[in-house]
Amino acid sequence: MSVDEKYTAASDAVKGPEHLDGDNKARSSSYGSDDDGDNARTVEDKKLLRKLDRKLLPALTLLYLLSFLDRSNVGNARLEGLVKDLHMTGNQYLTGLTVYFIGYVLFEVPCNIVLRLTSPRLWLPTLTLAWGVVATLLGITQNMSGFFAARFFLGVTESGLFPGVVFYLSMWYRREEQHYRISLFFSAASLAGAFGGILAWGIAHMKGVGGLSGWRWIFILEGILTVVVSAAAYFFIHNYPATASFLSEDERSRIYARLKSNNDATRDEAFSWKSVTLALRDPKVWLYCLGFHTMSLPLYTLSLFLPTIIKGLGYTAAQAQLLTVPPYTVATILTLTVAIASEKTKIRAPFIMGTSALAIIGYIILLSDTRPSVSYGGTILAAAGIYPSVAIVLSWPANNVSGQTKRATANALQISIGNLGAVLGTQLYRRNSGPRFFLGHGFALAYLCFNIIVVGSLWAVLRAENKRRDRGERDDRLTGVSKDEWLGDDDPRWRFQT
Repeated sequence: MSVDEKYTAASDAVKGPEHLDGDNKARSSSYGSDDDGDNARTVEDKKLLRKLDRKLLPALTLLYLLSFLDRSNVGNARLEGLVKDLHMTGNQYLTGLTVYFIGYVLFEVPCNIVLRLTSPRLWLPTLTLAWGVVATLLGITQNMSGFFAARFFLGVTESGLFPGVVFYLSMWYRREEQHYRISLFFSAASLAGAFGGILAWGIAHMKGVGGLSGWRWIFILEGILTVVVSAAAYFFIHNYPATASFLSEDERSRIYARLKSNNDATRDEAFSWKSVTLALRDPKVWLYCLGFHTMSLPLYTLSLFLPTIIKGLGYTAAQAQLLTVPPYTVATILTLTVAIASEKTKIRAPFIMGTSALAIIGYIILLSDTRPSVSYGGTILAAAGIYPSVAIVLSWPANNVSGQTKRATANALQISIGNLGAVLGTQLYRRNSGPRFFLGHGFALAYLCFNIIVVGSLWAVLRAENKRRDRGERDDRLTGVSKDEWLGDDDPRWRFQT
């Protein structure tokens, strides 16, 4: 018996209401809801989940930690003389930051399409190897043009990792299980900030070794670390459940049975441009995009300029490197805490709006008080609010968009549109505008307020759609649909997580 046949034996196909009766019909009406998740969990399910977490999450989190480290260490390098050595002005340095996000935005959707056409085990390590090489080359660039070129290609090569991993996890976990895993994965971003500050402080002491400046060693050593890890990643990144070598046949069957009643991961869906178009035409997808767009500007301005912001409060460069650690540490802890609470309560939007409000308080403090100790507290509140919000925002379409190609497109589109905010943000923190940085902090504050409006609107849209489906107002979509056909998230049996 083939693996697919065993899967089929382990779980009945999802059928439309016109093909079911009794309890089966009632169960079909809530297909895609969270309610059947907890009821279906057994001791064996929990044991299997722990095994998947051990095999998948550490490897993916390590790759994202390196990705965020290699993109944000430019802020640490700036404090060690990068701008002066490359004979750039402050505005030219900001343009170099912008160029990164142009490459990132342009190539996210194509990268996820390549992932669908290839495999995670080939594509994700290859991306890591490529950006590791580019990150290393940043350490030997000799002029502004070289800096611009390296930053652009760093954006291109890093663009496929996050949307690719979000899609990848959706092929392993049930919908209600994905949010916590994506949040855990994203927590590597804040962890990279804390780790990067300590690492940059230590590496900066290598100034003069080999005749190189300290900022060059930051790029070179962190880039080489990425290259080494990428080589190992070809062996520790797995493909999808059907071929993963660490699973037994019984475990494959259990994964299939768990997923089949809850999402589309087990369906044999070929890539189609029609599915890409479906994502582009769905208004909810654009709201997910706006949800991240309104968070990306605060996220990346904080990660790229936090050393500069802290130094502007009157601290030395070495002190500023080390003082970046506490805000990121608090952000990491709160990201995981909020993720657990969101998973257990099955609530998304209120947590996003609540943590965004916390970040708003942080920026109000930064704008209104220049005392170093008080303003530094504002950076902690800003980081503590931004990172948990972003983690939930980025996991939302992975939970709610059905159709594998549509979801892969939506994940990539969300980050592409979202990162346009980062493109703007890189131009806001101008030289000599500290310690209050009215332009940068003001834009971040406005974007966070807009985020609460967007997320509140999306929350209302999803709740209203679920109620319409509960009342049977969308059942006409099943007319003429065969028992084995699935309509993606347009299917009346699908329920959106709110």
